[in-house]
Amino acid sequence: MIQIKNLSKTYQVGDQLVPALKNVSLNIEDGEFLVIVGPSGSGKSTLMHLIGGLDQPSEGSIEIDGTDIANMKDKELSGFRNSKIGFIFQDFKLHPHLDILENVKVPLVFNRKKNYKTTTMERNAKKLLKEVGLNERVTHKPDQISGGQKQRVAIARALVNNPSVVLADEPMGDLDSLTGKKIIQLLKNFHVRKKVTMIVVTHDMSIAKYATRTVEIKDGRLVSRNKFKKFLS
Repeated sequence: MIQIKNLSKTYQVGDQLVPALKNVSLNIEDGEFLVIVGPSGSGKSTLMHLIGGLDQPSEGSIEIDGTDIANMKDKELSGFRNSKIGFIFQDFKLHPHLDILENVKVPLVFNRKKNYKTTTMERNAKKLLKEVGLNERVTHKPDQISGGQKQRVAIARALVNNPSVVLADEPMGDLDSLTGKKIIQLLKNFHVRKKVTMIVVTHDMSIAKYATRTVEIKDGRLVSRNKFKKFLS
């Protein structure tokens, strides 16, 4: 379970303080497919980065399975992220000099808790690439595949460590509508099969139909929850 309490984030921009999140409280149950919707600049990506430990809150707490990640040291937090959380980004964030198989293996290489053997890493990475339909592209570099295929690689990389939480930041943002629909359906399939907690942040209201629950954020505050008719109209 993820428990977010009185979470705020303020950035220093020049000599001004700019609030990105304002006193957000939210509980996310294990196994949810939660969609956080809101316009650009609403604070939804900031919230995702805080949940994922990619940024530190100005105030408040974030507990994942009883661990308050807001107070973790950098090294401890890095290990926690690697073992517990998978990340999917709008711009994929693949290493351009690594082939697809090597990109998917990266989280396994840095998983010091399990200390995988090379053969195990390769087997696990190939298994995920087969599940996303890219088992025949393992030696390709990112610049040799399409945007939709890059996002499939990113999904495989996010899942390869068997995380309990997957965070997807605008996963359809750089894709055409048909490819984007296939990607969100793929995420939903993994959510159902692996019973992972899936958190998707997006400005695309149509994704709400895939959610078990939807919340809306505006100007750094949660403003509504579960208003499916509004999102789908």
